[in-house]
Amino acid sequence: MVPFIMWLFIAACFLISFVGLVYPVIPAVLFIWIGAALHQFFLDPVSWFTWAALAGMTVVIFAADYFASMYFVDRSGGSTNSKIAAAAGLVVGSFIIPPFGVIVVPFAAVLVVELLQHRDLHVSIKTSFGTVFAFLTSAAAKGIIQFAMIAVFLIDVLLFN
Repeated sequence: MVPFIMWLFIAACFLISFVGLVYPVIPAVLFIWIGAALHQFFLDPVSWFTWAALAGMTVVIFAADYFASMYFVDRSGGSTNSKIAAAAGLVVGSFIIPPFGVIVVPFAAVLVVELLQHRDLHVSIKTSFGTVFAFLTSAAAKGIIQFAMIAVFLIDVLLFN
């Protein structure tokens, strides 16, 4: 009975990690680590290879998130203030009209900031769309890597333990 309950907790952690892709206030990767730690401490040990792979993929997730966001915002002509507005918009948008707020609020925030900086409306809209595209590509990349992290964990614990 206890292993079944632990697996439910582990599965819940993994599901919550994917919710974190849409709600940036949820530390998505942390929940994958919590799921692996639950298995480590309450069921069977997880191999050192899996821990190392999870650590490496965690670094890749943070790098992918940062570089995808910066690349698309820079490419669309975003200013430093736009990047700050986009980040703040993601957090605020998590609580306003979820889950659409994480797209609408950063878009609006960047648009307002760009217009306040006396930029052309066309350029401001382009930058706003670049911010939304950056968030979507970053979320997609993180989702793929999170799926890989969970797959590595499951292969280890189901096939090699």
